Amino acid sequence: MNAAGTRGPFTIATRKSPLALWQAEHVAALMRRAHPGTEVAFLPMSTKGDRIQNRSLAAIGGKGLFIKELETALEDRRADWAVHSMKDVPGDLPGGMVIAAVLPRVDARDALIAAGARSFEELPRGARLGTSSLRRQAQLLAVRPDLAIEALRGNVDSRLKRLDAGELDAIILACAGLIRLGLESRITARLDTRVSLPAVGQGVIGIECRADDGASRELLASVNDEPTRIAVEAERAFARRLGGSCQSPIAAHARLEGGRLTLEGLVAEPDGSRVLRDTLSGSATDPRDLGNSLAERVLAAGAAPLLDRLRSA
Repeated sequence: MNAAGTRGPFTIATRKSPLALWQAEHVAALMRRAHPGTEVAFLPMSTKGDRIQNRSLAAIGGKGLFIKELETALEDRRADWAVHSMKDVPGDLPGGMVIAAVLPRVDARDALIAAGARSFEELPRGARLGTSSLRRQAQLLAVRPDLAIEALRGNVDSRLKRLDAGELDAIILACAGLIRLGLESRITARLDTRVSLPAVGQGVIGIECRADDGASRELLASVNDEPTRIAVEAERAFARRLGGSCQSPIAAHARLEGGRLTLEGLVAEPDGSRVLRDTLSGSATDPRDLGNSLAERVLAAGAAPLLDRLRSA
């Protein structure tokens, strides 16, 4: 804290997409409200995941490519905090880094945006469905193997433009991103989690900082939402035990009710021909143990050879 009573300035590393910038601004506003006088600046960055749009995430290395440059900025001390969508954060953080806070979860479900149909069930046979996610592809093909899945990369606006131009019959996006961008009216239907179980951490904003940055960790703890942290820890433990990557269609969603935590998880073949799904409930005091236990059950049910084959491919 300086002589004027302010804190900082703290610099937030963020991607340049409209959604990422919204999330960074949101974090800054929360910190200024919680700690009046706190100075926050921004370091917008273009990540490898943003720059390479003509190849699938699986082909170029996975969702972690959306955050690597941001973490390098933390390591180099060009930034103090990095703001992420938690669904983009790999299970293992680089040494010396921590997720110091997560914000309250917004609707974790997947959203259908369709040109004509009023629901997923009403999509015409052979409909062209755009998604960049193997997790979504696997689950939706399990229900509707007739669908023609087409790769869909880019920011929210560019994806919506492809739908509006008639290139696709429908697309799947996260409800949370549409809500945060003021585009909730574009949602045709929110997909039931029995149809499309969300990605690990979907709907959650996380704030990363250096583990040795005591000032930042103290400040960020004030905006941490503990129920969300517990749920996300269980989901991330599930995926970490499975060795999840973008080549592995893995989904998990945890719900906290009272002191009980219920975790649902699945692993699937990319073509939807096989889905291994299970649910486990337990005490919220050890979410990582619950995630590991559910992963062991799914592995025992046959996920291990499936995942090994996908990794080798």
